[in-house]
Amino acid sequence: MIFSPARPQDAADIIRDCVTRSITLKLRGGGTRAGFGNPVASDAVLSSAALSGIMVYNPAEMVLTAKAGTPMADIEAAVVEKGQFLAFEPPDHRPMMGTAGEPTIGGAFAVNASGPRRFVSGAARDHLLGVGFINGKGETIKAGGRVMKNVTGLDLVKLMAGSFGTLGFLTEVTFKVLPKPRVTETIVVSGLDDAAGAHAMAVALAMPVEVSGAAHLPDLVAPRMIGGGLPDGPATVLRLEGLPASVSERADKLVAVMARLGPVTRLDGEQSAALWQEIRDIRVYTDVLTKPLWKVSVAPTIGHKLVAGLRLQAAVDAFYDWQGGLVWMQMEAEPDADLLRTGIKALGGGHATLIRADDAARKTLAAFEPQVSAVDLLSQRLRHTFDPSGIFNRGMMEQYIAGAPTSGPAARSAR
Repeated sequence: MIFSPARPQDAADIIRDCVTRSITLKLRGGGTRAGFGNPVASDAVLSSAALSGIMVYNPAEMVLTAKAGTPMADIEAAVVEKGQFLAFEPPDHRPMMGTAGEPTIGGAFAVNASGPRRFVSGAARDHLLGVGFINGKGETIKAGGRVMKNVTGLDLVKLMAGSFGTLGFLTEVTFKVLPKPRVTETIVVSGLDDAAGAHAMAVALAMPVEVSGAAHLPDLVAPRMIGGGLPDGPATVLRLEGLPASVSERADKLVAVMARLGPVTRLDGEQSAALWQEIRDIRVYTDVLTKPLWKVSVAPTIGHKLVAGLRLQAAVDAFYDWQGGLVWMQMEAEPDADLLRTGIKALGGGHATLIRADDAARKTLAAFEPQVSAVDLLSQRLRHTFDPSGIFNRGMMEQYIAGAPTSGPAARSAR
């Protein structure tokens, strides 16, 4: 059974009726991220697909309000026409998940989807100004506003971003947009191993050249980037954006320093766009969708150490984004969750999210990083406050401890 309300009031009526009848709901936008998290136990689907359309867009104030089910393509077309863009660079997860449908703006904020620019521009939640949603009691709630200075309910807005539909059904979002960079250029340093690539990214980020993308593509990954025109071998890629004269001057400075570390090439705007879109959408891990895929967040200087340690015990394919702070890691066989999380802990901490795996693994492993008991208790209390009957996305973020699941969803949205 699929409910697809066209008005927030209709959605509220459906939710209240489901509470009365003890019907659990799987909340869905465009369905492009089906398979995220642990399996959802639900009796019906509540979709935001019919809640579509841009409500208010003021390019002068760089603020846009849209219904949650508005296709991302419609949002991007509207802002590009005005010379603006979404600085959090939301990825399209369809290739790596093997899904269809249309990515929606509400779905992007529900999972806090953030691309390569995240380490300089912030995550999706940092661009979210206001939300409208319906809680598990069928109550319509609005928080935040259309300007940054209006901080009413700002914490609630942040909490909804990244809650994966466990706290409420999003009906509308208000967010900021920014002027689109006039020119983009990418500096490529070739031939560096993972450790040297991490060092090169650190050097580049320490320079006053405003790098807006920093990724290292090892020798198993770089050749599979088909659209960016990369040289042979591993590639450390550094993106610069802005006005033409500024980008040219900053690129010259960056090349002068990077040339001391390895051979350097420069990619123009078209090549850069193709490359960074592939990095954003994790296109290299779309050939075998049955292989487990992890999203690992650690300190930028230890990502390569984690991968090197894991490779002593398991077959791992990985590349690094966010200056090395984000490691996309494909396991060639089993998910190896205990091995991975033990390694992360030994190197000072971080968190690992199982993005893709077979049904058996998703039923038995904690897809999201298990929290300490105090944080998990807070998370459970938050969910009980928002959804006292527990009808939304039941099981999505469960922790599995000694085989016994305990829910711990909302506190993870603080990431």
